[in-house]
Formats: sequence, C-alpha cells, structure tokens
Amino acid sequence: MSAAIQHLEHLGLPAVRLVTQGGASATVSLLGGQVLSWQPSSGDERLFMSPRAILDGTTPIRGGVPVCFPQFASLGKLPKHGLLRTRRWEVKETRGDGDYAMVTLRVSDDDDSYAIWPYAFNCELTILIESGRLVLELEIENTGHGSFVFTGALHSYLAVREVEEVALEGLYGLSYRDSAHDNREGRESAEALQVADEIDRIYRNATRPLTLRDGRRELAIRMEGFPDVVVWNPWVEKCAALKDMAPLDFRHMLCVEAATTRPTELPAGESWWGRQSLFAVS
Repeated sequence: MSAAIQHLEHLGLPAVRLVTQGGASATVSLLGGQVLSWQPSSGDERLFMSPRAILDGTTPIRGGVPVCFPQFASLGKLPKHGLLRTRRWEVKETRGDGDYAMVTLRVSDDDDSYAIWPYAFNCELTILIESGRLVLELEIENTGHGSFVFTGALHSYLAVREVEEVALEGLYGLSYRDSAHDNREGRESAEALQVADEIDRIYRNATRPLTLRDGRRELAIRMEGFPDVVVWNPWVEKCAALKDMAPLDFRHMLCVEAATTRPTELPAGESWWGRQSLFAVS
C-alpha cells in the first residue's frame, strides 16, 4: 500500500485524511485548519477530541490541534485564541511517498479578519505523518506594508488514559506563569510534572525536549521556533462548565502546547515559523 491522501467529509466537516504505507493516519479539518485525529502505526489514537465538540462552525472545535493566531488565549483585545479557528482553510499542496504523507493548508486575511485586525497576512500549516511521527509546522507571512505584532500556539490536546497518572518530563527548573492561580510566578521544582488539580501554566524558554509518560505509552515532544510551552487541564469544575466537553473529559486529555506568548514583531515582507513534532515512542 502506498501513501494515500483523501479528500472527504469527517463528522460532517470538509477534511483531508493522510494514510501511510505502514498504517499511520491523520485527519485534518479544513474548518480551522485543525488536526482532529492522529494514529501512529501502532494504532492508538494520540489526540483528544471531545465527543461534545460543536462542529457547525459557530464556535471552535474542542480537541485535536487548534491553531491560535494572531492572539494566544486572552492576551489582547481580539477573540480568545485569535481569528483562525472557525475559518475555512484551503489545501495548497499534498505529497506522499509510501512511508510519509503530507498536506499544506493555507488561510489569508479577508474583509472579515481585516475588520477586527487590520493587517494583511498569509498563514500556512504543514502536517506530515510517518509511522510514529506527527510534525506540524506553522508559517506566518506578513504580506502588508507595515509590521505587526502577534502571539500564537499549536494548542495540542493530547489523549491520555488517566490524567492523574501521567508524568510530563523536561520542564524542571523552568520559570512559569500560573494563569489558574492569579497569574502567580513560579519555577518548576518537579522532575516530572503530575496533574492533580486545574493547571494552566506558561513555561518560558522551554527549548528542551519533553516526554509524556502515560502508563506503557510514551510520547516525545519537540518544539522549534516556539519559545514557550503551555500545559492546560481544566479539571472538574471548569470542565463541567464547558458546554462542548463532557463532565469527565478532563480525565482523558492534557494540552501540551507549543506557543509564543510574548508579543513577536513581524516586519512587512518577512515570515516567522514554528514547529511541534510528536513521536510515539511506545
């Protein structure tokens, strides 16, 4: 079997499905330019997707890997996480050769985006899968005549068996801001971060590789270009308050996000890129 790239409907959404010769697969929604599913050749789903996700375009899709641009979270005056999560993206390029499959999606400014953020941009997201690897590369181009400032993220929802039993390694010694606790500042003192309550931390200068241990499963996480890592789980009360999550969904997900949370200036005619790679070690 050679690599396959299929255009289809997935959960009623226009989508692209990537499949490699070894059986790895990914499904990408053109609504939001969002990876909704990734299964390495081992067959286990590694991304969390809420069974209550709203898929009609009126609100962002809860799960997978949303693209946040030009604003991360509520760090500004724009809608939370920016402008792209309910936009229709187009397929720019597809490529595959047995052991890998790749698609590049694109979205640009239009009258609606310009009305609330008056800058010209082109955004491309390249998704590549191999047998045990998912690579997401985000490129932002300033196509206007003046510089603009942005923040952003690849808001990866990782599927876990039981969040209280996972361990995230690689953050030791890093400073963080804890948005779940009055934006207090701290420094990570644990060799392996474990989740036992609501967590919403921005770890700065997080350039080291991370490892997520989930029972017998191990996921290696690498970032390039993104200076920060965000770790988020809403826990009991906030999860129950979200209409697009079931009350116990918090137990089966952990967001480990490649992010740039401090304003980045991009001059006219220049580009910025960042990459997150996920490796299913076991």
